[in-house]
Amino acid sequence: MTKVGFFKQTIHDLPLGHGKHHRVLLRVDYNVPLRDGKVSDDLRIRASIPTLEYLLDKGCSLVLMSHLGRPEGHDLSCSLEPAAKRLEELLKRKVIFVDDTAGDAAYQAVRNAPQGSIVMFQNVRFDKREEEDSEEYAEEIAHAAQADYFVQDAFGVVHRAHSSTRAITEFLPSVAGLLIEREYEVINGAMEDPKKPLVAILGGAKVSDKIKVVERFVEIADTILVGGAMANTFLDYKGVHMGASKVEEGQKSTLDSIYEAARKKVGDKVDEFLVLPIDLAVTTEVKENAKRHNQHLDKIKSDEMALDIGDESIEKYTSIISNAKTVIWNGPLGMSELDEFAHGSARVALAMATRPEIQSIVGGGDTADFVLKWDAKEGKSFSHVSTGGGASLDLMSGKKLPGVECLLDRGK
Repeated sequence: MTKVGFFKQTIHDLPLGHGKHHRVLLRVDYNVPLRDGKVSDDLRIRASIPTLEYLLDKGCSLVLMSHLGRPEGHDLSCSLEPAAKRLEELLKRKVIFVDDTAGDAAYQAVRNAPQGSIVMFQNVRFDKREEEDSEEYAEEIAHAAQADYFVQDAFGVVHRAHSSTRAITEFLPSVAGLLIEREYEVINGAMEDPKKPLVAILGGAKVSDKIKVVERFVEIADTILVGGAMANTFLDYKGVHMGASKVEEGQKSTLDSIYEAARKKVGDKVDEFLVLPIDLAVTTEVKENAKRHNQHLDKIKSDEMALDIGDESIEKYTSIISNAKTVIWNGPLGMSELDEFAHGSARVALAMATRPEIQSIVGGGDTADFVLKWDAKEGKSFSHVSTGGGASLDLMSGKKLPGVECLLDRGK
């Protein structure tokens, strides 16, 4: 796979250092899970550190902003203060947290912070204007931050045009951080110039959420493996009686077009190219201690629901993965939050992680969450674990990302 160059300016293009002091406003993605008031998974915080350290080494002062959750107003259960404390521990330096995003408290905290300091603003979604892509709100943030530059390093939100991702670039010279650059280069590189064979693994709940990415993989992949509730919808389309399984309604025309495109590509070898489970792990009730029972496709009972690919399917899928040079995985293959129905996802993760010769890319969201819990090396067993769910899907689909498009172009 050749390196796909990033088309926007990055922090490496900024005239930093040389005895000058600059203040930089950063959009980071600290939308992290909290448990008992503490960060329970710090992947996204750790992913931001190379950018932060580069800027700090250049003598910059930093102002950070992020969202967390979907608060209704000033909801302190979604406060970013635990993320500030975790960042403080990881960097081993003081992080000044301000319970404000654009008001006088934020302005004064930045103004009074010593040179080389880190200030973190409160959750930008505490202000409803954030999701409206309000230029008024973005201008207030820029005023409070008193920054020379804006750096976009929140890959998990660049598929959205919000005040802190798009409108803010109207008020400050804006470039990408190192995380954005890496996500773009790795994902686009794998999509545009992969080492072959390329195996795509698609799971998760809905076909409708992933139509564009399925269509793109039909174009570029050598094999597509389908799992999760998405596989239920494919199997139902193929005439399999799915019992009480979750099946997405109204997808016939979508699947017609997917199979038509696949037939144009591989002729009568569609079922070898677009691979569906040959057996399923079923149960009659979704609960913590539900027992896994493998069932062949022609024997699924009316009260049984498929929650994972079956053992024979697992062997088939992992065998295909073992012959791949590039594997891109987006979407768990079953209800992986239940141990009994995480077998498919765990075995696929193992097949990828134990073959360092494979370029292994894990899409963000639920897939990344699963892999990080599964992997004792915190994701380092894979070539790349994306920090963005929707953003990685959009990038794989070939869509433009609003939070990247608005950054300064290379050469300008």
